[in-house]
Amino acid sequence: MEYSTVCGLEVHTELATKTKIFCSCTTEFGGGSNTHVCEICAGMPGTLPVLNEKVLEFAVKTGLATNCEITMYNKFDRKNYFYPDLPKAYQISQLYLPICRNGYIEINDSINGGKKKVRIHEIHMEEDAGKLVHDEWSDCTLVNYNRCGVPLLEIVSEPDISSADEAVEYVERLRAILQYCGVSDCKMQEGSLRADVNVSVMPKGSSKLGTRTEMKNINSFKAIHSAVENETRRQIDLIESGEKIVQQTRRWDDARGTSYAMRSKEDAQDYKYFPDPDLPPVQLSEKYVSDIKNALPELPEVKKARYMNEFSLSEYDTSMICSSVYFVRLFERTAEITGSPKDSANWIMGELMMHLNESSTLPENMNFNIDSLGNIINMLKGGKISRDSAKKVFKAVFDSNVSPEQYIKENNMEMMSDTSAIKDAIESVIAENQKAVAEYKGGKAQSFNFLIGQSMRALRGKASAGEVTKILKELLG
Repeated sequence: MEYSTVCGLEVHTELATKTKIFCSCTTEFGGGSNTHVCEICAGMPGTLPVLNEKVLEFAVKTGLATNCEITMYNKFDRKNYFYPDLPKAYQISQLYLPICRNGYIEINDSINGGKKKVRIHEIHMEEDAGKLVHDEWSDCTLVNYNRCGVPLLEIVSEPDISSADEAVEYVERLRAILQYCGVSDCKMQEGSLRADVNVSVMPKGSSKLGTRTEMKNINSFKAIHSAVENETRRQIDLIESGEKIVQQTRRWDDARGTSYAMRSKEDAQDYKYFPDPDLPPVQLSEKYVSDIKNALPELPEVKKARYMNEFSLSEYDTSMICSSVYFVRLFERTAEITGSPKDSANWIMGELMMHLNESSTLPENMNFNIDSLGNIINMLKGGKISRDSAKKVFKAVFDSNVSPEQYIKENNMEMMSDTSAIKDAIESVIAENQKAVAEYKGGKAQSFNFLIGQSMRALRGKASAGEVTKILKELLG
């Protein structure tokens, strides 16, 4: 029997606010354990939360960018459960009236071809929990509350995803939207974007959904892809062997490429939700939402269409550049400096991508002056440096954020502009290679290429091949 995969994702993204959702503690990543904590986010008795207005703005911005309806009257609820990293023994979230509902993101349909919409059931605001640190050496578990109260958006999709490829593409497109809107840095390696993956299988052609399982806190595209494929196979194997799928929460072990059961899956009633008595409902005005909508940036798909239309870039190059706001910023600044979008795209797709891959560097971790690439391209186009030198300079910029102009000067990489000096070097090459000269004059064309190579070597590549060819022809008659 053939089976279909049914997948839905709950994506959690930490918002790029300077302070936490209900207090003034910093949201900065890192820091000593339990140093970004106050009485409010530590859940001390008698403290009162106050909503960070920037969290509300970012939530509305995300909803509008993902085609959601904005809930003009929304409120916060308490999600009650006991766990060591949750000091209050409840999480402030939104169940009954979430801030955004009924949106969608369009992706490629991996099963039927064309495009498909992955519906967004809701987006709600909530606070993050702390982090448990399992110390295997002293056989104990420690808790770091720095992350408690960091503002989150939970973006819950409908079960519209049909493959591991679609799951990854959905999260990639969602990440790009969040980055473009400036609501999150989406650094998956730091946990600011992570997904709970819900998977079930059903006989192909059936409309009845199977029993689902959930894998928690997956924080890389590779792991999302592996988790969907692995859980699909595991469930099919169980069904084929006559066993039943148990609704449960599972932990994905990326190192081993497998998941294991943590607990039976909770339903909403298990959390005993009720309206938070310390936070008033939020009533939005039409003007508030309209002002945010009018200030939305150009979003990825719109930008992609414009790049292809205005700059005649290929669909592949455009898709790659528009996949990250960090590529977009570099491309637009480089094109502004050079006046050549095509050259800018070629360098990003060529040299930059090569160095990113070789060094396993993520786009958000690029650490060089955004003007440097454009300046290198201009110096190449202006004949100040050769292409080989331009590549060497860019590598130094990528690795060490050097000044291109200073690096070229310190390493004596400028092209020679003195024609007489070039001519003197070529005359020396001719004098030292009379056999090749005679062969060329006797009709052996390859000998001319040899003389060009020797001339370029003598000039250490600091003269253009065109200028060398011209002078060599003149000298050889």
